[in-house]
Amino acid sequence: MPEPNPAPERRDGEPRHRRPAPLLFEPPDAAADPEHFFDLESIEDPRELLGRATELALAFRAAADRAMEFQALAAAQLADPRRFDRLPDEAIAERAEWTADYARKMIEFGRELMRDRTPE
Repeated sequence: MPEPNPAPERRDGEPRHRRPAPLLFEPPDAAADPEHFFDLESIEDPRELLGRATELALAFRAAADRAMEFQALAAAQLADPRRFDRLPDEAIAERAEWTADYARKMIEFGRELMRDRTPE
């Protein structure tokens, strides 16, 4: 399987994240079985197994990156000084189960994302 193409770059040279590949959700019966994971255990060909497992790993990684961006956007919005119900960094950290330092970094990251999305 060839290496995935790198994400296209934004204006500032940083990579732009692509939408994650859709994940196929498992039926409740299969999800209850701890040995069952996206039907990987039923794939006997190691080439096919590696390919499908790699697809899933990349999809989960992309989904985690995208979710983190949404966390950062939400944190930046909650910390916005223009909001009457603004939350302090420590409160945001507590809600997200982060340290206060990490919350400040995520708030700044969220502000950068919002600036990037604002039309010039």
